[in-house]
Amino acid sequence: MTSKLKKLKDLERKLTVSVPVEEYDLKFKTKINNIKGQAKLDGFRKGKVPNDVLEQRYGPSIHADVVNELIQQSYPEALKENNIRPAAAPEVSLESEDPKKPISYSATFEVFPEIKPKLSKWTSYENITISVEDDDIDIAVKDIIKRYGDWEDVSRPSEKDDQVIIDFTGMINGEEFEGNSSVDFKLVLGSNSMIPGFEDSIIGKEPSEFKIKSTFPDDYFKKDLAGVEAEFNINLKTVQELKVAEINDDLFTKLDMDVKDEESFKIEIANRMKKEVEAQEKDLTKESMYETLIKTNTFNVPKVTVKEQADLMRKDALMRIGHSEENAGDDLFPVDSFMENAEKRVKLDLLFAELVKHFELNVDKERLDLFIDKEATKYKDAEQFKQWISGQPQQLDQFKMMALEEQLVEKLENALKSKDKVIRFSELANK
Repeated sequence: MTSKLKKLKDLERKLTVSVPVEEYDLKFKTKINNIKGQAKLDGFRKGKVPNDVLEQRYGPSIHADVVNELIQQSYPEALKENNIRPAAAPEVSLESEDPKKPISYSATFEVFPEIKPKLSKWTSYENITISVEDDDIDIAVKDIIKRYGDWEDVSRPSEKDDQVIIDFTGMINGEEFEGNSSVDFKLVLGSNSMIPGFEDSIIGKEPSEFKIKSTFPDDYFKKDLAGVEAEFNINLKTVQELKVAEINDDLFTKLDMDVKDEESFKIEIANRMKKEVEAQEKDLTKESMYETLIKTNTFNVPKVTVKEQADLMRKDALMRIGHSEENAGDDLFPVDSFMENAEKRVKLDLLFAELVKHFELNVDKERLDLFIDKEATKYKDAEQFKQWISGQPQQLDQFKMMALEEQLVEKLENALKSKDKVIRFSELANK
């Protein structure tokens, strides 16, 4: 076997492979002999059919099988010979399949880039600190008693922050559209969960039937509806206002809090916020660190890998709204809208792998056990969690990756330059 590699555009490569006639002949004859022992043809005894008759009868199909086997066998050998790491399966084109000449074919594919990580001391990532003030705790308490409050019917026109129960049907140019209707739909006015103008048009209305108009935003996830005005028939059935929850034992039980009064309740809220803030600080700092790495490490990534990642992102987005790729049209979360984030994700994954090799990182049993111990503290029964996780290979692999990333972040903190940035908790909550 001989091979020749040619560089095409960006990461695309063309590998031309030639397989000697002798290899073809050996495989072809072997298959003919295998058939000969079993073949039953009129006029011949079993196992006595002449080779030329067998070749005339089975030759084309045997030829196709042999060519396919030669490609399957020689392709990985050629990749190894040329030290190539393809990003996906190749597009194969037969150049020559004349059995009297070497079998020749070309394979076109993209390869993964060769990355030599740059750890620039000139570009800084942001080391995030989140400041929590007393009024942030008060806001958190107000949010909790609202979320655990009860909606009560009222006899008055609706106001902002009320909840209404409605039936609605939407029409565009007199025609219905997908997802245009709902019955007994609960909507908090001012939540901005509907398209612009929808909720505002219901504020000030008493239970009744009426029509409203509302326009889908230009960046709506369904492209066929983006920027289009729709008319909705509304049946406003009920107006409700929120009665916030009282700070008492009933609320403490719902929140799984071991507290006795309002003062200890606020202390517990502050403690929970502190844990949440610590996790957010790490995530935001890590995000800034990775953004810095992408800026200082410029390289192309395989288009096919980016497309695969974008497809996964779209699939996840569809699942979140109860759809699947099979029942969703191309205009519902079009895959192109995920390409930018998909490219960033692929770049980060490739950088991550190279940086792990650069720092010679690995997760041994001791390191994994320490990570699991830390995760177990998040649960009431830590020992039960550790027993459960020990029998979950998939989750253990995920924990290994998380522990590996933890090590990498520690190394990057020392290798990169940083600058401190303080964010108010309230600013973060409003994003």
